[in-house]
Amino acid sequence: MRTATGLFAAMLALQPFSAQAQQVQPDIAALDPQIDGILTKWMASNHVPGLVFGIVKDGRLAYVKSEGVQDIVQKRPVTPDTLFRIASMTKAFTALSILKLRDEGRLGLDDPVDRYVPELRGWTYPTSDSPRITIRDLLTHTAGFVTDDPWGDRQTPLSQTAFTALLRAGVPFTRAPEQRHEYSNLGYAILGRVIANVTKAPYRNYVEQRLLTPLGMTASGFDVLAHPRDKRAIGYRWENEAWVQEPTMKDGAFNSMGGLEVSATDYAKWLGFLLSAWPARNDPETGPARRATVRRMAQGLNFAAVFHRYATGGDKQCPGTVSYGMGWRVIGDCDYGTVLAHGGGFPGYGSHVMVLPEYGVAFFALTNRTYSGPSQPVWDIAALLREKGVIAKRTEPVSPELASFYTSAQAVWAAGTVDPLQGRVSMNFPMDRTAANWAKVLAETKARSGPCEIAAPVQPDGAMSGTFTWPCANGKITGTLILAPTRPITLQSLKYAFEPKD
Repeated sequence: MRTATGLFAAMLALQPFSAQAQQVQPDIAALDPQIDGILTKWMASNHVPGLVFGIVKDGRLAYVKSEGVQDIVQKRPVTPDTLFRIASMTKAFTALSILKLRDEGRLGLDDPVDRYVPELRGWTYPTSDSPRITIRDLLTHTAGFVTDDPWGDRQTPLSQTAFTALLRAGVPFTRAPEQRHEYSNLGYAILGRVIANVTKAPYRNYVEQRLLTPLGMTASGFDVLAHPRDKRAIGYRWENEAWVQEPTMKDGAFNSMGGLEVSATDYAKWLGFLLSAWPARNDPETGPARRATVRRMAQGLNFAAVFHRYATGGDKQCPGTVSYGMGWRVIGDCDYGTVLAHGGGFPGYGSHVMVLPEYGVAFFALTNRTYSGPSQPVWDIAALLREKGVIAKRTEPVSPELASFYTSAQAVWAAGTVDPLQGRVSMNFPMDRTAANWAKVLAETKARSGPCEIAAPVQPDGAMSGTFTWPCANGKITGTLILAPTRPITLQSLKYAFEPKD
């Protein structure tokens, strides 16, 4: 086989590495050279033959760029319709399928798994107080199984008969269930068996018929050998300074943990559907699952850890939290708020997806090199768009109650007393600070701040709380107001904090 350097030169001669950007929104198009630079630099340094990158915004594929080739022999260029295995990004489809079955009343998340997979009866860690494994434990990777990426990936083509034999024989535990998060492909393979047994049909049938088909993901599916070879990205690993083709693993018993194959065009439909779940609202349900059910996948409730962004330099000044929701890593980020992210590592493939519900946008990249993991360029491009103002957080609507009490907060400041709040405060309010002390503190704060412009709008944190910032002669006032959970609605807390100029 030719060396990578020689192959890269051949591909560059065949097709400029800038490739083709399609369906581009004007605000993103202006950043195309910078996006292209991030992608091509990362591909070259990571020896990636082909890649497709997409941005989903306003419910559609707003930007897509394909780079390199899907096959180093035929040198077919990657396109938005090229099919890639997305590996563990399949888990989100499995998790939503389980939640749909929960919605249909066919299972419960806290049900013991052996109720649906009888081969697991008797599976416990060898202590008397070890709990039975539940469906929720499998969804959140807390069943007590050892992490198993290298082994699990290679089980993809395992036959259902062989999987049944494996389950009957039992597996060793690394710890008792519900003690720690530990990523388990085996756990998601078992969820596939749960889906199959509950629906009395192969796992893939439920995903393809209940999720992919309603979303119009007509090119995607699990039977990769039935997909046209000239549409598929052939998978390679980087070994001894050359690309080596990985064997194509057929659809098998571990497909529910990583077997789905999609195009960028199709995958964008999935992400558009997920993003449509935010914000909560009264619109008719139009997707294959309820919006509230999609949002449930974003509840990262177990064993949170410190998270540093998958980005150039790690962005150490912005630590966040990460835990596992249901088919997603759920990140609490200092800029983006809630982030749903997941990588996909597989023999011959590497992928990454980043969903920003509070921004209404998602980013993803699919590649055809083993475990290439394109998280860094995905996060770098997201940061670029945020820095340039192309993406911004959705603004929460201001509820009538919050607007009314903010008007009162402005009046309190202007009057120097809490008299404008008469009869509208909760019982704790006068107990926390007397009216006389309010007048004293307001006078002192106003003396320090100097005249302030108090016309800025309140920034809601929800229907019942908000913050405000007023520029002043000597600095600024940052304030908060929180309403009480009462009928009629009253004010429980009001604060004005002065911050002097630097």
